Amino acid sequence: MSDAPRLKHKYGTIDKEYGVHLATRPPEHDGPIYMVNLMKYHDIAQYTEDAGVDKPISGREADDRYNPASILAKIGATIVFVGDVISNREGDEDWDRIAIVRYATRKSFIDMQSRKDFSDKHVHKAAGMQRTIIVCCRPEDESLDQRGRPKSDDDRLVAMVVRRTSDRAAALREISGAVNLSAEGTIIGDGRKWDTVQFVPVSSREHLQSVVSSLPSYAAGEAFVMGVRASMDSITQG
Repeated sequence: MSDAPRLKHKYGTIDKEYGVHLATRPPEHDGPIYMVNLMKYHDIAQYTEDAGVDKPISGREADDRYNPASILAKIGATIVFVGDVISNREGDEDWDRIAIVRYATRKSFIDMQSRKDFSDKHVHKAAGMQRTIIVCCRPEDESLDQRGRPKSDDDRLVAMVVRRTSDRAAALREISGAVNLSAEGTIIGDGRKWDTVQFVPVSSREHLQSVVSSLPSYAAGEAFVMGVRASMDSITQG
């Protein structure tokens, strides 16, 4: 029997079939994968009594304690985007923060889940996160695979759209000037499978509103349309 730690959480449902696909991809058919994390926090982190946290903290503070950057560096993964959601289009579900990690391989993402150092940190994520969706993507422009970790003092506005669609090609053409990612699977979420993720850099709040206003009114539950203030961004800039 494996003695690997079992991660406990209530923030989403794992797509076990897709998880097997990630874990068993032959090396010759594996390679970089982008994990797009959409995060919604508890107002107050929900720690268990034995977690050793001596005072109440917010869900966001708990996620900051979780920050797995040191572990990601050990396995060759790179944080390529981090941003706070500053607007959710009216009628859409609301999110608080976006983070994207590029893993060198799909299997390395799965292997990380069984590391003890990751399990120790994951306690904070489990406490802080109300719900999350992780969409596993490949970029339309494969040169993104060669971009390094961005600087951490960016202050960029980005419009972000996550969609479910039966016509990915049409969806990706719909937004002019976007950086496009196509989803391979949704490893954690609420049962919905997402198909496209797009980013449009904007110059101001007014420009952001203009981009958002230009988009169609997607059916309820079929899209997230957000404004994000990015502190790290190698997705929309080289």
